[in-house]
Amino acid sequence: MSYQRLRIVRLFSSPLIPRFITEREAGTTLEFGLLVAPFVAGLFAILQTAMVFFAGQTLETAAAVSARLILTGHAQLNGWTAAQFKQQVCDQIHGIFNCSSGVYIDVETYSSFAAVNLGMPVTDGSFNASDLGYNPGGPGDIVMLRLYYQYPVFVNLLGFNLSNLNGGLNLFAATAVFRNEPYASS
Repeated sequence: MSYQRLRIVRLFSSPLIPRFITEREAGTTLEFGLLVAPFVAGLFAILQTAMVFFAGQTLETAAAVSARLILTGHAQLNGWTAAQFKQQVCDQIHGIFNCSSGVYIDVETYSSFAAVNLGMPVTDGSFNASDLGYNPGGPGDIVMLRLYYQYPVFVNLLGFNLSNLNGGLNLFAATAVFRNEPYASS
C-alpha cells in the first residue's frame, strides 16, 4: 500500500476531533480560524437586532394598551397616581424589561396637537427623567403618553456605535398622542 493510500485510510478511520488536531497541513484549521470570528460576530449581531426589534415592539404595544386606559378615562375615574398607572403599564410588559426600575412614564396634556413636544429627554448623552410628569387630563384633552426604556447594546458592528446614550445604552421611546374621549367625569 502506498503512503498516500495509507494516509487516506488513516484519516477516514480516525475520530473527527483527533483528526482535526493532528492535521499537518493546517489548511482546515486556518480556514476555520478565519471564518469563526466573523460568523460568531454576525450571529451575535443578528440576535441583538432581533432582541432590539422585539423589545421595541413590546414597548409600543404596552404604550398602545396603556394609552387606552387614559383615552377612555379609566385612569382618571379611578384616581390613579403615576405609580398606579405605571403598575398598569408593567402588567402589559412581560419578561424582556425590568419594568419597576427601568421603564419611565411621561403623560402630558397639550392645548393642540401642534403644541405636542416630541423632543427626547436626553442631556449630554444621559437620560433626564426629572422632566417627566403625569397629567392624564380630562374629557376632550389632548394627551401624549410616552414610555421610555434604556436598553443595553451588547454588540457594536464594525466600530459603529449602536447606542444613543452614554454607557452603551439605547433609549427606546414608545409614543401615543390622542384626544381623550368625552367620558363622564362624575
